Amino acid sequence: MSKSKLGDWSVAQAEELYAVNLWGKDYFDVSKDGDVRALLDDGESVLPVSLKEMVAGLEDRGFELPILLRFPDFLKRRIDILNNTFNQAIKEISYKGNYRGVYPIKVNQQDHVVDAITQFGREHHFGLEAGSKAELIAALAHMHDGEAYIVCNGYKDEEFIDLALYANKLGLQCVIVIEMPEELPLILERAEVLGIEPLIGVRIKLSSKSAGHWNDSGGDRSVFGLSAIQLVDVLDRLKAAGKLHWLKLLHYHQGSQIPNIRAIREAASEAIRMYVSLVREGAPMGIIDIGGGLAVDYDGSQTNFQGSCNYSVREYCLDVLESFVAVLDKEKIEHPAIISESGRATVAHSSVLLFNVFEVTHFEPREVPPALGEDSPEMLRNLFEVYQTFTPKRIQEAYNDAMYYRREIQQLFKQGIISLRDRARGDHVYWSIISEVVKEVKRMGRSAPPDLADVEGSLVDIYHVNFSVFQSLPDSWAIDQLFPILPIHRLNEEPTETGIMSDITCDCDGKLDKFIDYHGLKKSLPLHALNDRDDYILGAFLVGAYQETLGDLHNLLGDTNVASITVEEGEIVYEKEIEGDTVADVLSYVEYDTKDMVQRFRDLAERAVRQKRITANERRTILKAYDEGMRGYTYFRD
Repeated sequence: MSKSKLGDWSVAQAEELYAVNLWGKDYFDVSKDGDVRALLDDGESVLPVSLKEMVAGLEDRGFELPILLRFPDFLKRRIDILNNTFNQAIKEISYKGNYRGVYPIKVNQQDHVVDAITQFGREHHFGLEAGSKAELIAALAHMHDGEAYIVCNGYKDEEFIDLALYANKLGLQCVIVIEMPEELPLILERAEVLGIEPLIGVRIKLSSKSAGHWNDSGGDRSVFGLSAIQLVDVLDRLKAAGKLHWLKLLHYHQGSQIPNIRAIREAASEAIRMYVSLVREGAPMGIIDIGGGLAVDYDGSQTNFQGSCNYSVREYCLDVLESFVAVLDKEKIEHPAIISESGRATVAHSSVLLFNVFEVTHFEPREVPPALGEDSPEMLRNLFEVYQTFTPKRIQEAYNDAMYYRREIQQLFKQGIISLRDRARGDHVYWSIISEVVKEVKRMGRSAPPDLADVEGSLVDIYHVNFSVFQSLPDSWAIDQLFPILPIHRLNEEPTETGIMSDITCDCDGKLDKFIDYHGLKKSLPLHALNDRDDYILGAFLVGAYQETLGDLHNLLGDTNVASITVEEGEIVYEKEIEGDTVADVLSYVEYDTKDMVQRFRDLAERAVRQKRITANERRTILKAYDEGMRGYTYFRD
């Protein structure tokens, strides 16, 4: 980034640079002092609260970075938006059925999140989706609304089916969705044994496929769902058993994060034809579950890029409803209730991961190379001459020469001909030349030689950051998911550096080197130089969906500290503070017996005392350090 004159930089430029005013609209902004703020609602008005101020308050309470902030207010807001927008669209086009959303627990299974969703969704009869026995058990503890739905997807054994049937007996609307034909005989058997009539749904495979990371959720090769052949078989079995009246719901799922509205409309048009066919077969039906897919605009571009979406929530609701009405009215079929499973769009905004930078590796030299003595190796003197004679007119030649002489110097070092100090001097001169090349390439713009188009990337700094990509942002590593990442303070200062990020895992994949951009993605991020005054804190935003659920224990780095933040009467309220994993916690997760480990280390220390390696007093100090490490936070501590 080119440096501006003193005083030229503004907060508005920072908001544009990091697209805060796009992906963060209505949820985050930047204060005149350069702090990112969460726009929290205390029930009467919206109060902007600095994330930096939140960190300070948590540190005063004994919490350390990295930390995950949750904003329950944003959960409520997203639930209200989804329900109110669907209900408004229903009124506009005179749709006769109602809307009943459900939250898929798998998207974020944390108890506090599920509890908040059921509380905030109560007025809308907002239900839950369970894809496993454990998720159903969680759902039954939280969801007691007889007008809401609990949708049971995934593989189902006898215990799973029994629990769903008991839920119906307790007055809940728990729908068992058949994913595979083999599930139907077990449902028929358990319903007869328990004497409870089930609510049954069928999940279908659509030929319509969407774009994006999860496009394989649809189409003939989808893992879940019934083909047309299997669907007919299920219908025939239900008819033969005299239980067709149990079939109430049709479910389809296109996949998560569908960027293009056209794919949503095409799937809806195909699915409603399937629904009509089931009604014509004599099934009572009454419910259609459109699954997930409502996308989050992670980069703010409002395009069909996989990290964005080219539609609003309103367009999504209207397109689905209009597709249904066009077919239902023509076929004179009663309008069914609509369920959606919009988990990502419900929870993504509600969590922010904050982490600090503890070191920066610079590749751009911070000082001019020192003059060489006459006894310096010839190749080193040749490289230094390239630096001294550099001009814009010979930029390509200078670059080629620099690459050649550096390779030669490296070879001479490998052969033991030149010293480590001479090799270091060569690196210093080389990076100084590359720095001059980069400056000139920026000035030349599109007229720069094509061979030099990517040279700027060689000078990008590495910011070493205090978190684990694998634990806290697994989708970034696994599927190249892009999250908005930016400093949460100092945005009233121009960021004069560019960098990528390396986490504290011992793994070359533990890095962030792709970032959101209005035109797609960029390979580095504008950042500030570190100072001695305070921590440099970065935030990864819109991380509420899947990241906590999918995180792993790479390098035995555990869950981060967590705090939920609300505002009451204009004041920040810190609630549901959860301490992150200790070293002992993560060791126990991978089956270590920590008490046995302590005893083994005690034995080692005692043996060292007997061998006169340490004193008994030193043994006590060493054992204390081991014990404190065992009970300490798994992340970097200052």
